[in-house]
Amino acid sequence: MVMDILFLRDFRLEMIIGLYEWERKAPQPVMIDLEIGLYDHKAGHTDNIADTIDYGKVAARIQNVVTAREIHLVETLGELIADLVRGEFGAPWVRVTVRKLAILRGVAELGIVIERGSRL
Repeated sequence: MVMDILFLRDFRLEMIIGLYEWERKAPQPVMIDLEIGLYDHKAGHTDNIADTIDYGKVAARIQNVVTAREIHLVETLGELIADLVRGEFGAPWVRVTVRKLAILRGVAELGIVIERGSRL
């Protein structure tokens, strides 16, 4: 089976995230890399947005959902995004990378990669 992968890289969100009180005082930048598996490559032939997953709608939905929730862990944020993309947009496979920037001394980024679904 053929799979195409639609991706969004360096999707920046400003949000409250973290366990510690000092992390929760102000929004901080979080970078998301998102890969969305598409089994049906029909859009490549039809040039019609109805035949694929609209990445603009995905980005807007993620922004709305994550800024409306209290989230402490990057793991939770990754799961939330993976569930949203698979559940609401019907993606059979997704890989979500969540990165917090310069949160620890000497560490440029920390985060998690979550992969859910099947990549047949």
